[in-house]
Formats: sequence, structure tokens, C-alpha cells
Amino acid sequence: QVQLVESGGGLVQTGGSLRLSCAASGRTFSSYAMGWFRQAAGKEREFVAVTTWSGDNNYYVDSVKGRFTISRDNAKNTVYLQMNSLKPEDTAVYYCAADPWLGHIQLGSADYWGQGTPVTVSS
Repeated sequence: QVQLVESGGGLVQTGGSLRLSCAASGRTFSSYAMGWFRQAAGKEREFVAVTTWSGDNNYYVDSVKGRFTISRDNAKNTVYLQMNSLKPEDTAVYYCAADPWLGHIQLGSADYWGQGTPVTVSS
């Protein structure tokens, strides 16, 4: 069982930055791929980024490439999402996800999900 708790969301102006954190419980954190999703009001949940268990390979949705960076610290059982050059269209609730298989995360069928942290980008 893995429990995920996101933090770091908030209100930021266009062009600003935020860093989201996702703290995971459990001793097997380092064996899980970790990812971030977001869901804007009235829209479907969208894949944002995923990282492998080692953090050596990361994948992003095209709309955030060059602006967002996913990283992890296995010693702290934490995955991060650094978000730079934020745009109003990045406004959403951001969710952390964990699964042993990276592909499951990319497909949105991860085993574990956090409760989400809201991000609002004002224009």
C-alpha cells in the first residue's frame, strides 16, 4: 500500500513558477514509477509527466515540455514537479500517481493516487 500526499499548489501570475511535491509512504517507493496528472474544471484528467523508479528517464506531455521538470528523491520518498513559465491554461488540480509500471501511469491506470493540489495561474 502506498499513500501519496501532494503539496505546493497555489495562486501564481502568468510567467511565474511553482514546485509541487508528492510525499509517499511505504518502504518500496524507489521501486515505483511516479507521475503527475492534472484536471482542469470541466475537462478530463490529463497526463503531465512521469519518471522511472531511478529518475533517469522522464516523459512529458508536449504542452509542458521545456517548462516543467519532474524529479524524485528516493531517500525522501518524494517526487517533485517544477513548473516554470506558467500559463493560465496550466490552471488545474494536480495529482500524483504511483505504479510499478511506467506504462500504467501514462495510460492513467496507476495503482495509487493522491488527493490533488490546486494550481491557479492568473492572467
